[in-house]
Amino acid sequence: MAPRGSSRHRPVFHGLVLAVGFVVGGLLQQAARQLFPAGAAKQFLTVGVAPSLGPFDIDLVLVKFQFGVALDVSLLSLVGVLVAYLIARSLF
Repeated sequence: MAPRGSSRHRPVFHGLVLAVGFVVGGLLQQAARQLFPAGAAKQFLTVGVAPSLGPFDIDLVLVKFQFGVALDVSLLSLVGVLVAYLIARSLF
């Protein structure tokens, strides 16, 4: 039996923490966009970089697919990743 916290589970753990952190950070970012008054603090916390890949079209005559991936990374999304990592680290 592998010891708890073995390196075999580390990539899954880190991937899950990143995913949860970006979701929490995205929720924080959307809340800040809705609730903060216009000003420098709102702009600083909610402005982000949005790299994207796609859209890709696949046409199979009867069915047509279009997909792509885009991220909206801001300071609040990075804060969400940090908070998720700290909580996960304290639990495991």
